[in-house]
Amino acid sequence: MSERFQINIEPEVLDDLQNAIDYYDSKKEGLGEIFLGMIDKHFELLKDHYLSFAVRYDDIRCLPVKKFPYTIHYRVSSSQKIVSIKAVFCSFEDPDKWEERAL
Repeated sequence: MSERFQINIEPEVLDDLQNAIDYYDSKKEGLGEIFLGMIDKHFELLKDHYLSFAVRYDDIRCLPVKKFPYTIHYRVSSSQKIVSIKAVFCSFEDPDKWEERAL
């Protein structure tokens, strides 16, 4: 079995996650925790299957989150064995938001 990659989470991603958790908790208590659990499962998946998802922007790959309208945007550094999480965006948000973050 090949070596698992490490996950590096960019600081802006923590804001993305907290905003989503707050939103879901405002809709139903505990839903934010369910969302975060799903994100954690997807991060674990990326440690082994980092190349399984399509490149959408230059070298940024996107992994859709099951059961929630979010996509994890990430970059792979094969030489360093790191998956860098760049964003966790809601699919209902303005795509220009990614353009601003990608610069």
